[in-house]
Amino acid sequence: MSEWTKSNGRRRVVVTGGGMLSALGDTWDEAFARLQSGKNCIKYIEDWDRFELINTRLGCPYEKELPHFPRKMIRGMGRVGLLSLIATERALISAGLKSADGELLDEVHNGRTGIAYGSCMGSMESILDMAQMLENSDTSKINSQTYIKAMPQTCLSNLSVYYQIRGRMITTNTACTSGSQAIGYAYENIAAGLQDMMIAGGAEEFCSPDAAIFDTLGAAACLNENPGLEPKPFDKNRDGLVIGEGAGTLILEDMEHAVKRGAPIFAEIAGFGTNADGNHITTPSSETMAVALKLALSDAGLSADEIGYVNAHGTATPTGDKAESIATYSVFNRAVPISSTKSYIGHTLGACGCIEAWLSINMMREGYFHPTLNLTELDDECAPLDYIRGSGREIQTSCVMSNNFAFGGVNTSLIFKRV
Repeated sequence: MSEWTKSNGRRRVVVTGGGMLSALGDTWDEAFARLQSGKNCIKYIEDWDRFELINTRLGCPYEKELPHFPRKMIRGMGRVGLLSLIATERALISAGLKSADGELLDEVHNGRTGIAYGSCMGSMESILDMAQMLENSDTSKINSQTYIKAMPQTCLSNLSVYYQIRGRMITTNTACTSGSQAIGYAYENIAAGLQDMMIAGGAEEFCSPDAAIFDTLGAAACLNENPGLEPKPFDKNRDGLVIGEGAGTLILEDMEHAVKRGAPIFAEIAGFGTNADGNHITTPSSETMAVALKLALSDAGLSADEIGYVNAHGTATPTGDKAESIATYSVFNRAVPISSTKSYIGHTLGACGCIEAWLSINMMREGYFHPTLNLTELDDECAPLDYIRGSGREIQTSCVMSNNFAFGGVNTSLIFKRV
């Protein structure tokens, strides 16, 4: 076994770049400051007042103006595609794969670099344009790019064309695990020697039907007059999630390849686990959730005692928080430090797995982990974990875990290790 391989003979995989955009900010420094502020980014969405039959008015959109790109290069991108492009631009630059003058390294195009990317769905505006054809017999808004913007794999396909990627393409449209599953599958491809580098991540645009769906399920936060107090993951009085918006992209690379080209190394992906509940579309199973965590630990060759922090899925839904906490405690058998990023920016759906992974990596590097906001009275039905509150926690650890769980019973667990 060489220093470039794990004990099972698979190649070691590292994170050499990352990019994100969300209400937290566009850079780690911006996000770090907001995480330390103890204030969330949730807003009252006045436009939703027109929807009389839904209760929630809370959301967390990305409100900065998006950068401009040549129209010819982005004509097949709706908003979700643009969000994925911006996050990926930042990731490639941070990895040293794209220069300040816009030149990509040639090896990005040599077939040994691939993409794994996901979102819940394509751009809603184009989906509505197609619906108008069926509803009103109006085809005026249908053009050659309508389907490209609306298709589930719009981020993946547009990124591959924009950057002329000729390697493997893996679409992970698995709802709330889209981003984390993309990272996991990209990691497995590099570990197996099938690719040398992978672009991996997830994106989601702000969409009122997403909020309406959770509202009809009784799982959307409704304390509309106090956005700063929602959502409340793991709290006894939580009433549901808040829909957010954003994108996250990581650059993954074979460790030997990264060292040889002098790439920055932010962390090693030590382990990945994913499975399915096989039980119910929307009701999670703590038993199979726990199995996913154990699979990640086994893949990493680590014991649960070596994990110093867990970034929870932590949606603030009544059933989700309970099942997740029970699953986590059953694996760790101790009060492991844990917190939920969604208490700051809501649920970014297909983007959350990558945004939360990137934040977890950087918190490990800083030695600071953010609290769960609005957690004032722990639900006694949630397991006795070490829920980080207040101003956050300074923890020196070399291993962190980031977990996500999705509709359809999809479970993921990622472990990152300091290098």
